[in-house]
Amino acid sequence: MPLAPQYDSISTEEKWYQYWMDKNFFRSVPDERESYTIVIPPPNVTGVLHMGHMLNNTIQDVLIRRARLKGYNACWVPGTDHASIATEAKVVKKLKDQGIDKNDLSREEFLKHAWDWTHEYGGVILEQLKKLGASCDWSRTKFTMDEDMSASVIKVFVDLYNKGMIYRGYRMVNWDPEAKTTLSDEEVIYEERNGHLYHLNYSIKDSDEHITIATTRPETILGDTAICVHPEDERYTHLVGKTVIVPIVNREIPVIADEYVDMEFGTGALKITPAHDENDQKIGQTHQLDVVDIFNPDASLNSNGLHYEGKDRFVVRKEIAVELEEKGYLIKKEDHVHKVGTSERTKAVIEPRLSDQWFLKMEDLAQPAIKAVKEDIIELLPPKFKSTYFHWMENVRDWNISRQLMWGQRIPAYYYGDGKEDFVVAESLEEAVSLSRKRTNNTSLEATDLRQEVDVLDTWFSSWLWPISVFNGVLEPENEEINYYYPTRDLVTGPDILFFWVARMIVAGYELRDEKPFEKVYLTGLVRDKQRRKMSKSLGNSPDALKLLDQYGADGVRVGLLLSASAGNDIMFDEDLCQQGKGFVNKIWNAYRLIEGWEVDPKLEQPQHSAQGISWYKSKFNQVLATMEDHYSKYRISDVLMTGYKLIFDDFCGWLLEIIKPEYQQPIDQKTLSQVIALLEDNLRLMHPFTPFITEELWQAIKERTPAQALCVNTWPSVGDIDKALLSDFELIQDVISGIRNVRKDKQISFKNSIDLMHINNENLDSRYDLLIKKMGNVDRIEVVEKQVGGAASYRVKSNEYFIPLEGNIDVTAELEKLNAELQRAKGFLKGVQKKLGNERFVGNAPEQVVAMEKKKEADALAKIETLESSIKALQ
Repeated sequence: MPLAPQYDSISTEEKWYQYWMDKNFFRSVPDERESYTIVIPPPNVTGVLHMGHMLNNTIQDVLIRRARLKGYNACWVPGTDHASIATEAKVVKKLKDQGIDKNDLSREEFLKHAWDWTHEYGGVILEQLKKLGASCDWSRTKFTMDEDMSASVIKVFVDLYNKGMIYRGYRMVNWDPEAKTTLSDEEVIYEERNGHLYHLNYSIKDSDEHITIATTRPETILGDTAICVHPEDERYTHLVGKTVIVPIVNREIPVIADEYVDMEFGTGALKITPAHDENDQKIGQTHQLDVVDIFNPDASLNSNGLHYEGKDRFVVRKEIAVELEEKGYLIKKEDHVHKVGTSERTKAVIEPRLSDQWFLKMEDLAQPAIKAVKEDIIELLPPKFKSTYFHWMENVRDWNISRQLMWGQRIPAYYYGDGKEDFVVAESLEEAVSLSRKRTNNTSLEATDLRQEVDVLDTWFSSWLWPISVFNGVLEPENEEINYYYPTRDLVTGPDILFFWVARMIVAGYELRDEKPFEKVYLTGLVRDKQRRKMSKSLGNSPDALKLLDQYGADGVRVGLLLSASAGNDIMFDEDLCQQGKGFVNKIWNAYRLIEGWEVDPKLEQPQHSAQGISWYKSKFNQVLATMEDHYSKYRISDVLMTGYKLIFDDFCGWLLEIIKPEYQQPIDQKTLSQVIALLEDNLRLMHPFTPFITEELWQAIKERTPAQALCVNTWPSVGDIDKALLSDFELIQDVISGIRNVRKDKQISFKNSIDLMHINNENLDSRYDLLIKKMGNVDRIEVVEKQVGGAASYRVKSNEYFIPLEGNIDVTAELEKLNAELQRAKGFLKGVQKKLGNERFVGNAPEQVVAMEKKKEADALAKIETLESSIKALQ
C-alpha cells in the first residue's frame, strides 16, 4: 500500500510501540551475549513527564537502542523512587482536602492512604515515558518501596551499623518546618533574599555600658546564651568575662572571646544562640554554654518564646522588632540582602536545629569512590565535573540518614528501655527480641516490650543501592542476574544529583561489592528557556511535555531536544527545535514516498551518473558512520545526531536522490532502485536510535518482514571502504553544480533552459563526471577552454574557472548596468575603509580587534571589486 501523503505520528507511534512490546523486544534475560545495562534514574513516584525527563530518557534510549542493534544483550531497568518528603506532602494535602489531619491518624492508617495514593498515581510517569519511545524492559520495573527493595535497604543498614559505621547522635541539622523533618546539606537550596539587619544594644550588668550586635533574625535573641568577641579586639577586651542582659528575656549571659569572630564584620560582636546556628553550636560546645531551644517543630515559638509562644517565627520577627524599638534596644534597621537556606522539596526556609538523628560515617567510605574517579575507572562526562565531585567527596561529612516521616523504610532500631542507648538494630522484630534478651539478660522480654524507631531512612539511602538492588544483589550477592548485568555500563543523569545519588552509588558499589556500579556517567545539562531561565511551573515557562509529543511526534521532539544537547551544557529550549525535528522526520517520509513512486523498467541499463552517485554515497555513508562512531565513543550524542542529520538531509535527500531521480514520468532502472533502497535501509539503521518510530515504519513499508527482521532488533551498520579520491572529486563536482545554480539564480536563468558550460581545467577533473554535471545543472554542452570566455558569467572552484555564456539568456546591457552600479558602490565603500586605515591616530588608538575588522573589510572589498571587474570584462 502506498504511503499516505502526510506522516501520522500518533497512530504510527502507538502501532509500533505496541508491536515492540507484544514481541518482547525490550525484554532481557542473561545469555551468552555481552550485556549492556542501564538503570534509569528513578523519577519520583509523584512525578509527571517534564522536559528534563524527556532529555535524559531520550539519551538513554539512544544508547540502549544502538547497543541492541550492535548485538549486545541490552537491558534498561525502569522504576520509580518513593520520594519520602514529596510523596508524604502530596498525601497530607489530599487528606487535608478531605478534612483529615495527618496527626489524627496512626502510622498504619497513614501508610494505607500513602499506598492508595501510590497505586493510583505512581505509574503515571512510566506510562508517559512509553509515549516518548523509551525501550525499557518493563517487566523489570522496580519501586524503591517494593518488598525486596526495602529488605535490601534494611539489610544494608544493619550491616553498616554492625560494622560501627552508623551511629545515633545529637547534632545540628537542617530542619524543614513544613515537612517537619531534617534534610541533608545537599537538599538545602540557598537563595538571595531581601531582608533587614537589626542593630541591637545589650546592656552590661552593673554598668552604664552596652555592647551592640547585628542580626538578621531578632526573634532568636530569646535563645541567646552568650556574646562573643575576638580576643584581640581592643574595643571589647575589658568586657570579656562580664555579664550582659538579653533584651526582653532579661537573661544574664557571659561575654566570651573566640578567634572565630571576624573583627571587621558588623560590630565585631556576635550573639551566640547554640540551639539555632551551627557555628554558634560549635562555639557553645567549646565554651560549655547553655542551650535554649525556642522553636517547635513547625517553627512556631515554644514556651521559651515567652509571650510569643505559639506564633510563627516570621510573625514574631516583625512583632519583636517593634517591641525592641519601643523599649530602646533597637538602634537601627538596615536593608540587607543575604542568602537564605530553603528546602529543595517544600521551599520552606530552613531552621538549624539540634536533634537526635542517625548518621553514616562517610570519610572512609568515600576513599574508594574518590580513587575510582581520579583514576578514570569510572569516567565522568564531561570531565569538567570531576572537580565538583572531588570537592564534595574530599570534604564529605557524615550523612544524616534519618527523616521524621512515616513514608519510607522505617529505621530498624528497637528500643527496650528509656535511655538513648537502650536499643538494638535488627533486620526483623524476632531478631530484635533475641538481641534485646541477650543485651538485658532478660529472657522474658517479648516483642510487645519493644518500640521501633519512628523515623524513616532518607530516600537516597534506598536509591544509592539502585544498580545493585534492582538485580537483588544485596539479598543474594551471587545470583545469576547481578553477576551478569553488574557493573552496569552507562549512567545518564543530571549534574544536580552528582553528589546526592551518583557519588553515593559509587560508595555503595565499592562497599557492598568492591566494584564500580557503572563505567561511565553521562551528565546532561539542564533544560532552560530562551532567556536561560530554568524550567519551572512557577515561572510558567515549562511546556507541557505530552502536548509537545502530540504536536510534533515523539521522533520530532527527540530530535529537537538532542540537536543542541551536548553533554553537561544547558540547552536553551525553543519549540522551533521540535518543529525542526518534525521537519526532519517528514523529510525522511517524503524521501521514501519519492522512491516508492518511481516505476521500474527492467530493460533499462544503469546510467553512468547514477552509478557514480551510488558509489559516492556509499563512501560518504562509511565516512559519516566512522565519524558518528567516534562521536559515540566520546558520548557526543548531539554531534552524532547532527552528523547523521546532515547525511540524510543534505547528502541523501539533497544530492543522491536528485542525482538518480529519473526525468518526469520516466522509469528508473532496477539496479539503481535496488541500490538506493539498500542505502535507505542503512540510513534507517543509523537513525533508528534517534527516530525509532519513523524508521521502523519505513523499514516495514519497504518489504514484508518477520518479527526477527524488525528494525528494532536488527543489526547496526559497519564501516566499509571509503574512496577518498572519489569523495574529493565529488566535493569539487558539488561546488561546480552549486556554482551553476547560483549563476542561474543571480542572472534569473530558468532551470528549464539548458545552458553551456566552459571551464579552465587546472584541477584535471575527469570528464567522466560530465554527464552528472549536465544532469544536475541542465547543461547542454561542456567544453574545456584555455582562456577566459567573453560574454559569460564566471565563478571559481579551487583553481578551476567556469564560464556560462549569457548571450540569449539575459539582457547583457541591463546586466552591465547593474554590475557597474555595484562596482561603484564597492569602490566607494573601499575608499571609506582605506581612509580610516590611513588615519594614524585611528590605527594607533583603536582596539586591536577593531583595526583587524577594518582590514578584513578592506580585503573583502578588494576581492569583490576584482570579481565584479572580471564579470564586466567578460560581458563586454
